[in-house]
Amino acid sequence: MGRKPLNIDKIVMELIMADDTAIKKKLSKKIFDIAYKNGIYPSSIHEFYMARGKGQFTGFTVPAVNLRSMTYDLAKAIFRVAKKYNAGAFIFEIAKSEMGYTAQPPVEYASVILGAAIKENHKGPVFIQADHVQVNAKKYQEDPDKELETLQALIADAMAAGFYNIDIDSSTLVDLSKTDIKKQQRNNYEACAKLTQFIRRIEPKGVTVSVGGEIGEVGHQNSTPEDLRAFMEGFKERLRKGLTGISKISIQTGTSHGGVVLPDGSIAQVKLDFDTLKKLSEIAKKEYGLAGAVQHGASTLPAEAFHNFPECDCAEVHLATEFQNMIYDSKDFPAELKKKIYDWLKINAANEAKAGETEEQFFYKTRKKALGPFKKEIMGLSQEIRDNITKDIEARFYFLFKQLNNQNNKDLVDKLVTLKRVIVRKRKDEKEVVHDGEGAD
Repeated sequence: MGRKPLNIDKIVMELIMADDTAIKKKLSKKIFDIAYKNGIYPSSIHEFYMARGKGQFTGFTVPAVNLRSMTYDLAKAIFRVAKKYNAGAFIFEIAKSEMGYTAQPPVEYASVILGAAIKENHKGPVFIQADHVQVNAKKYQEDPDKELETLQALIADAMAAGFYNIDIDSSTLVDLSKTDIKKQQRNNYEACAKLTQFIRRIEPKGVTVSVGGEIGEVGHQNSTPEDLRAFMEGFKERLRKGLTGISKISIQTGTSHGGVVLPDGSIAQVKLDFDTLKKLSEIAKKEYGLAGAVQHGASTLPAEAFHNFPECDCAEVHLATEFQNMIYDSKDFPAELKKKIYDWLKINAANEAKAGETEEQFFYKTRKKALGPFKKEIMGLSQEIRDNITKDIEARFYFLFKQLNNQNNKDLVDKLVTLKRVIVRKRKDEKEVVHDGEGAD
């Protein structure tokens, strides 16, 4: 008798629904083995970005998409869009905070993305990124070493799961009370340098993990050329000689995560400072050899804004909240499930309610926190319902890829990115993950 046909949908759903970590890891290994056999490799975008920093290409912006819910369905849609546009430069990411409130640990998130790649017959590199590996400023002040050790554990866990792109966010440590700009950035660049050194110590042989830094906390004061130079000079001084540094730099130009919600539940129009974005991206490339500047919190911008990103030579743009909103606000999302979620929020997120805000503002602000507790119910919806919800979001992905001019770069990605099959082993003390890289099959 012949072998049974592969049912990747079944394997992925079993992994998503599993509560036991050991079961998740077992299914993850199965998915990774299938991916490698099919020419699919979790990869670092570092080499690609370094080529951009050298001026070898330009003209498009890489979308980095945070998938908080219906991850398998939406990842498949992104792979379909990429195939239609012959695009290879796109990133799947999840932030440290999102891993918690969406109940998607690294081992699950990476495996689901690779499962989607298998399903859609993708070939070549897949870029999976830990977004906002963020330093807690209060905890850092109390005990810097302990806070960095916590983040090192998260980074090691993510890298063991196939995340070869890590965005360090120590911008929370910028101290604007100081008059000297370099002193303002000092804790930021020191923490970023220490975490970069840790990444270089544990990264797989033959893989240079792409590391991002951040100079301005999203939602706060806009970044300046002086901020960028102060951070980069301090970072270079603190990074151990001979080590590879960061490949890109996140800046603040007027956005906020999730957008600013008005009393009626609509999103306030944001005026993004594209001049600053263009200027800082140019400095990052010409003076420091980086891919350029990265823009966060962009998914809720007006549609007519997105063509500006490639025109300003923005290297990467992060997109998240809009897709979550489109799931919740879809006409196909069951009204009874939405009511159940909102009733849950009234009890479990009551402490986040602020005086004077409307119920619409409260739900908009807090509903992301329900995605973890209701993950199984959302993924348990019929395939027809999930397909109908996905349809509109897929159309949005097409729009964004086109606006970002993210087309016809698959050959360039395949040419520049090294494919490595990575085998994960642990040291005897179980404290640190060690990787061994092998050449592509």
